[in-house]
Amino acid sequence: MKFRIAILALLVFSITSCLKTKTEGVLVLNPENFEHKMKSSDFQLVDVRTPEEFSEGHIPNAINININGSDFVSETSKLDKDKPVMVYCKMGGRSAKAASILKEQGFKDISDLDGGITSWREAGKIIEN
Repeated sequence: MKFRIAILALLVFSITSCLKTKTEGVLVLNPENFEHKMKSSDFQLVDVRTPEEFSEGHIPNAINININGSDFVSETSKLDKDKPVMVYCKMGGRSAKAASILKEQGFKDISDLDGGITSWREAGKIIEN
């Protein structure tokens, strides 16, 4: 019985540890809805991956502000807080962190690409180098 409880606890922990933390007030959008929002609004698109990852391919018109860079907060503070900001990373973890920081900075309209550029690629969406 104890073994079953331990296995169940391990399974629950494994599943929840892989989930992306959601920030209140941040829209987490699948690739189709993310693309739709890009077509329907004036927005700022931010790729929060490293410059090396960005150079391997990114969503068109994205700017690169590395979430792990020491200048992330100062660079994002230059963005227009009155315009929607859309963020993504490789799989969604770093962009969730970035969305949280943007929320703390006072951005109101924040969207995060669920599954990051990986899900974007899998959906057959356009990538540029």
